[in-house]
Amino acid sequence: MRIISLNANGIRSAASKGVFDWLRTQDADVVCLQETKAQENQLSDPMFRPDGHHCFYRDASSKKGYSGVAIYAKREPDQVLTELGWVEFDNEGRYIEARFGNLSVVSLYFPSGSSGDERQQFKFKAMEWITPIFDQWLKSGRDYVICGDWNIVHTKNDIKNWASNQKNSGCLPQERAWLDLLFQQRGWVDSFRAIKPEAVEYTWWSNRGQARANNVGWRIDYQVCTPSLRERMQACSIYRDQRFSDHAPYIVDYAD
Repeated sequence: MRIISLNANGIRSAASKGVFDWLRTQDADVVCLQETKAQENQLSDPMFRPDGHHCFYRDASSKKGYSGVAIYAKREPDQVLTELGWVEFDNEGRYIEARFGNLSVVSLYFPSGSSGDERQQFKFKAMEWITPIFDQWLKSGRDYVICGDWNIVHTKNDIKNWASNQKNSGCLPQERAWLDLLFQQRGWVDSFRAIKPEAVEYTWWSNRGQARANNVGWRIDYQVCTPSLRERMQACSIYRDQRFSDHAPYIVDYAD
């Protein structure tokens, strides 16, 4: 089973850069997109409904052209969920979940706090609010893969400039401590670290300067799984050969 996660930074922009041509070569079972930046009625072109896939979008209703998530699946899900119960979060189009038997695949776009303190406080609130939801998922007995742009690095190996970013959103001690809580205390599994414990690879690069060319990046895109899936993780990769957005696709192969 192959799952791909990508922050598209505008699905129409990514399409113009060849992302759908590339996806056809990947034979993914599930594709999770974040930051689609479109309303579904703007995506009438057949390319946004890839052949052979069941496609589901959750747009931002509070602000058009903002946020938004999607899931493409080869197999028709038993159920698709688009709300977690906090209107402000849900209306920004940050969550969609597809259920296939006992497996849930989530496309999650976690808030960024880089635009200022107001959004950083919203991010902190979202961290606190979603933790008991994650706890419920762990206790549910379901297998979960939470794909997406979490907008937080975890360790020194996940960011090029560790020291100089300690006061910047995405690398704040409070944010990283939250990932410690999820991974080390709650038992959620960072698939990349489970497969590549010491690797230094990134999934996002600023558009400023030559960040991508110089590989001055951050690893903020994840597939976070329930412990039940750890032994099924076979391989993972970050695809950098083509540039579809300021993020790179993150690919994980799981045993069926």
